[in-house]
Amino acid sequence: MPIEYVRKPEWLKIKLNTNAEYTGIKKMMNEKNLNTVCEEAKCPNIHECWAERKTATFMILGSICTRACRFCAVTTGLPTELDWEEPERIAESVEQMGLKHAVITAVARDDLKDGGAQIFAETIRAVRRRNPFCSIEVLPSDMNGEYENLQTLMDAKPDILNHNIETVKRLSPTVRARATYERSLELLQRAKQLSPTTPTKSSIMIGLGETKEEVIETMDDLRAHEVDILTIGQYLQPTKKHLQVQKYWSPQEFQELKEIAISKGFSHCESGPLVRSSYHADEQVESARVNA
Repeated sequence: MPIEYVRKPEWLKIKLNTNAEYTGIKKMMNEKNLNTVCEEAKCPNIHECWAERKTATFMILGSICTRACRFCAVTTGLPTELDWEEPERIAESVEQMGLKHAVITAVARDDLKDGGAQIFAETIRAVRRRNPFCSIEVLPSDMNGEYENLQTLMDAKPDILNHNIETVKRLSPTVRARATYERSLELLQRAKQLSPTTPTKSSIMIGLGETKEEVIETMDDLRAHEVDILTIGQYLQPTKKHLQVQKYWSPQEFQELKEIAISKGFSHCESGPLVRSSYHADEQVESARVNA
């Protein structure tokens, strides 16, 4: 039988803005040979963030991931060797963009003993040297559960530790590659244990066949592991090779989930069809500080 695709609703239509700010940031990224998750993961908010908010999420450790998660558009394969000059180039870019909040993520590097923790730490320090008033958010992989690597990362004192649980427990083995639901929860809790005052954050994408009850259960699991900030967004199929969308949740349903999350004790929740983990990240951190 032919595959039936769920029709994309009106509220997911995006207005593109390719003004001078957008083209200027794109040109700078290319000139400095930097990767962004905005481009690699085909983020629907790239035009808003680059053209209007002048923000970006830097992706370090190359553009090739060692994992092949069935929701993610980032290229999978054998990564290139490490570029130890990358931290300084990112720090220069943050300075040129005048960012008040920088988000640094990375491909999974299961080929590295430290999972890339040392370059993460060097990038944090380089950004802070050049941009002392810029807050820094990091979004690492689970580092295969090697928590001495997490210690290396937390020793560099990021302002916020973000690690995405991605989906509900039942769907995790289908959606994610190598990562596990339990390991993600453990990493988030260990980060809080290593630095109790550092806010932790996670993200769920919905539309993969989960139920409302399962989303709420995931919220409870995250709160039980001391996660402070939650983002909830609609899964969008990046290519025909990736998992199909099973449902488009309505803006009203997203608002209801946000209200439930706040009632469960999250200091901030960003919930909406186009929300992604780094969406309005500067506002999330400030809100979390006020409501802590």
